[in-house]
Amino acid sequence: MKYIETQTLPSLGQAEVRIIAHTPEAARAVAEVLRGCFAGAEQRSYPGLHGDTRLHLTVDTATPAGPAARSWLAASRTPVGTGTHSDEI
Repeated sequence: MKYIETQTLPSLGQAEVRIIAHTPEAARAVAEVLRGCFAGAEQRSYPGLHGDTRLHLTVDTATPAGPAARSWLAASRTPVGTGTHSDEI
């Protein structure tokens, strides 16, 4: 099932990340990894409709968090022309 949100785009160089997990701990663990790669703002947490946890955060994709993140980001770039995954629009 695809869900399309209708809101304004984040500022250039930033990405809004939405994490949905069964537990708050799982959502926070994913957010912690993202904060290790990108500079970012404080996360916002919300209860989900079915007892899950929804965590939102904004990351600055133009500012890696540190030297280790820069090397990982450079090595993980997707080659041009590989296309999208089946669940992406």
